[in-house]
Amino acid sequence: MAGEGAAASAAAAEVAADWRDGWRGGELLGAWEAVRAGAVAPALAALSRVCLAMSAMLLVEAVFLAAASHARRRPERRYRADPLGGGGAHDDGEDEEAGLLGYPMVLVQIPMFNEREVYKLSIGAACGLSWPSDRIIVQVLDDSTDPTVKDLVELECKFWANEGKNVKYEVRNTREGYKAGALKEGMLHAYVQRCDFLAVFDADFQPEPDFLMRTIPYLARNPQISLVQARWEFVNPNECLMTRIQKMTLDYHFKVEQEAGTAGVWRISAIKEAGGWDDRTTVEDMDLAVRAGLKGWKFVYVGDVKVKSELPSNLKAYRRQQHRWTCGAANLFRKMGAEILLTKEVSFWRKLYLLYSFFFVRKVVAHVVPFMLYCVVIPLSVLVPEVTIPVWGMVYIPTAITLLYAIRNPSSIHFIPFWILFENVMSFHRTKAMFIGLLELGSVNEWVVTEKLGSSTNTKPISQILERPRCRFWDRWTMSEILFAAFLFFCATYNLVHGGDFECIYIYLQAITFLIVGTGFCGISNS
Repeated sequence: MAGEGAAASAAAAEVAADWRDGWRGGELLGAWEAVRAGAVAPALAALSRVCLAMSAMLLVEAVFLAAASHARRRPERRYRADPLGGGGAHDDGEDEEAGLLGYPMVLVQIPMFNEREVYKLSIGAACGLSWPSDRIIVQVLDDSTDPTVKDLVELECKFWANEGKNVKYEVRNTREGYKAGALKEGMLHAYVQRCDFLAVFDADFQPEPDFLMRTIPYLARNPQISLVQARWEFVNPNECLMTRIQKMTLDYHFKVEQEAGTAGVWRISAIKEAGGWDDRTTVEDMDLAVRAGLKGWKFVYVGDVKVKSELPSNLKAYRRQQHRWTCGAANLFRKMGAEILLTKEVSFWRKLYLLYSFFFVRKVVAHVVPFMLYCVVIPLSVLVPEVTIPVWGMVYIPTAITLLYAIRNPSSIHFIPFWILFENVMSFHRTKAMFIGLLELGSVNEWVVTEKLGSSTNTKPISQILERPRCRFWDRWTMSEILFAAFLFFCATYNLVHGGDFECIYIYLQAITFLIVGTGFCGISNS
């Protein structure tokens, strides 16, 4: 009897414990549902509306850029570009009086920092430009801290000087201002005062011999033009999937957006009028172009003139490059917003274009939407049934934007799915960099030179999409991406288990991409 009583007591205690656990579980579930309905759902719905509005902005901007690019006439139809040397079909004597119909003095600046793998390529290409040797100065601005590299660069300059080229090897005692600081100090030398135009090439850029012959005429014959921008061509686009994706993005950038950057030729008087090189941000070329534009100067993009350069094939190098570009552009927006608004030298429509289209949509919204909408709001919406993302925001708008990109890269259309997923991962880092630039946080002026491997057109394509890095896993893992992948896996699994729509397919794919990138199985690893 005693044993039966003890067993009954134990059973009753177990039932009571189960009832208490169930009650507590139900209580917790009820509390979560109350908080979700009262606070989480309204906040997520508001964030969703903001992201959808910004997504619509991106679509309008993409349509506008596509239409403008299609309607834009070729530069040789808008501006005079007769060959130099006299005897042009439209010579009227004015340019000859200015001393520009012959061969004006050109300065070529090549800033570099510990560029062991590529210094010969850029110096050799600059010295190989087809231009009278007495009308060109090649200025190598070497900020290298590695004494061996410094000696090699100086030796290369001496080699070309012995070949009859006018090469100036310039060094500084400090890296203050980084690339912009080097360019600025390079302009202070006495021999620069003899020059009319300035061509700037990064250390991995290789212009074709006829580069100056095809760009200088626009400047020499059209006094309102301050910059002639060439198109970048890449020596290693097939090195891995990551470089293919970069090529797609940059091809669209040059075909449609046509912004100023390196591999361009400047009118030196325009540089001086705009205030010269400035090291206040990490995008010194964009900074100078915006200031020159506010002074009324015009720019010309010549897509037929291509300059070879190298795409970063190492994931860490690519992350750092994107941080520098994104953070610098956002920081420039912060610094120049009021100046653009208050200037009286440009029209209202030009101000609107710069503030809304160029800066806000392309430098802020374009980074926020891919991350916040497609990597945060949509995954969270499967956990919060009170919030529904309309199909036009999830499907129609991104599809339309993607098609506008795809028609500019028809040969790479089969890479579009990989491009979307990878760009969403990179938007995670770009969004962070954008806020650092806008708010001027600690690493706003961080400058890490993009690692270059000296890739050439003879580089053999890598057959595999993923490569096992030859380094310890803790050196290549990025925990923020891995943790975000775990969050996406949870959301996708919840959606799958609870019989939601088909969002789980996309979320699973995005989670896998975050995991691949976060564990370093992306790009080419070099020990």
